[in-house]
Amino acid sequence: MGTYALEIVEELPDLDYIFVPIGGGSVVSGLLTVIRSLLPGVRVIGVQAERAPAVYRSWKEGRLVATQSADTFADGLATRIPFELTFRLIQEQIDQIVTVSEQELEEAVYELLRQTHNIAEGAGAAATAGAYKMRAEIAGKKVVTVLSGSNLETARLKAILEKFT
Repeated sequence: MGTYALEIVEELPDLDYIFVPIGGGSVVSGLLTVIRSLLPGVRVIGVQAERAPAVYRSWKEGRLVATQSADTFADGLATRIPFELTFRLIQEQIDQIVTVSEQELEEAVYELLRQTHNIAEGAGAAATAGAYKMRAEIAGKKVVTVLSGSNLETARLKAILEKFT
């Protein structure tokens, strides 16, 4: 999980922010392990779906919190119960966690397709949605958003395209 973080460090050693999706926490934990070792000053921002906020709520409350549901189209973020091992690392090392709405996730899917020609699933587009949500704070900074998956159902992609075009 941390190998892509090594690639980021090699390409952008003067990086300011990394936005990364959080589901169970494995991806962000690998990234945090590498970044904190090699570029400790980089701000790592985790992104969760508003409708699946178990890790976000746990981080805010300082303890594991389970949610009643994880009703989001971003399947990779649909975690009701944080993983204990990864949560401890997240709690100790992440700078911030933001949540994004289903609308913000859909907009990020659309914009990634429109601007980069990449099809991203909801979880894959989450980091972009989080960066866009924080755009005023990160303006003028060197930012990476982790694009982590393209398993988007055709019907969902069609609905997103119809909504925004």
